[in-house]
Amino acid sequence: MKILVINAGSSSLKYQLIDMSNEEVIAKGLCERIAINGSFLTHKAHGKEYVFKQDMPNHKVAIKMVLDALVSNECGVIKSMDEITAVGHRVVHGAEDFNTSVIIDEKVLDCLRVNSELAPLHNPANIMGIEACQAIMPRTPMVAVFDTAFHATMPEKAYLYGLAYSDYKNYRIRKYGFHGTSHMFVANQAAKYLNKPIEELKIITCHLGNGSSITAVNKGKSVETSMGFTPLDGLPMGTRSGSLDPAIVEFLMQKTGKDVHEVLKHLNKECGMLGLSGNSSDFRDLTCDGALNNPSNKRAVDIFAYRVKKFIGEYSAVMNGCDVIVFTAGVGENTPYVRGEACKDMQYLGVELDENKNENCPRGKIVDLSKDTSKVRVLVIPTNEELVIATETKRVAKI
Repeated sequence: MKILVINAGSSSLKYQLIDMSNEEVIAKGLCERIAINGSFLTHKAHGKEYVFKQDMPNHKVAIKMVLDALVSNECGVIKSMDEITAVGHRVVHGAEDFNTSVIIDEKVLDCLRVNSELAPLHNPANIMGIEACQAIMPRTPMVAVFDTAFHATMPEKAYLYGLAYSDYKNYRIRKYGFHGTSHMFVANQAAKYLNKPIEELKIITCHLGNGSSITAVNKGKSVETSMGFTPLDGLPMGTRSGSLDPAIVEFLMQKTGKDVHEVLKHLNKECGMLGLSGNSSDFRDLTCDGALNNPSNKRAVDIFAYRVKKFIGEYSAVMNGCDVIVFTAGVGENTPYVRGEACKDMQYLGVELDENKNENCPRGKIVDLSKDTSKVRVLVIPTNEELVIATETKRVAKI
């Protein structure tokens, strides 16, 4: 049984073909610069990398290139598209309409189109990927797996803002949360690693990358998360400001002469680590080879780690304690300095980080970084959102 996982962006399309009999990734790749000059496909299979340069005026052409590569005599891994049992699509925003993964039909697509107003940068691209697959593979089941679905278990007191209640009812303004597939995956992996039922654990999952969010997982359910109405909320990220006083938007408009759209673009694209450091949005640039000796780099990274620490403390209060802290994604898995600063002076909570284990943490493995005496386990767990999407697709499509 082979499932194709599609993650479509506005000008890119990532994919993996996963053999669900052993959960092996047998091919994966990335289409870049869709509808832009110089488009190309990077396809990885059989331990090799193949690059195909070809115009991709739209997502349908990109999907056709992916499928051609998968069945190619040169770099293919299947004999025909009939071997693809189902396709799982990452969809960023399901709003309140979807609290679980669903088979995609026209009614679902109509709902996704309506919800595009809540995720104008993401949902339209996700829809383009779905429609492109449907056009080429009309008889293959398609499943939508939502970033927001895992957070549908948050209680009202967690997801409502201090706005007029009519703003929520009329315009659906509330906290939705994102990175749900990642938070769900690593929380379950933590329970398996500790050999405990997830229903007995209070877990704080820290998905830290260019986009970052933190989630409180109580008894396997999301009860609080840092991203909100949009992915701009919460932690400062690679280029996003994170949470701030909303009056700052009007103040910046007055001072700079920018309109609201330009200010929001600034907050999404020019702030966060990039804006604070003045050097880079990439944590690798900010932390490697003595980069932290630069005061601007250190300021940015210290602010990020401090905010991570604040959320850990806040979510421990929400759950009346914490059993496990999980670090995942590019920064969480690979940046010891951030993990160390986030866990520093947390003995009151029962967190005791082993500095040697933290500094020498091997990549690509589940690792316990806590001291034997630590009441709270601190784990690094590689995330695998594509496997979650494939697993959900298998479950929902009943194959």
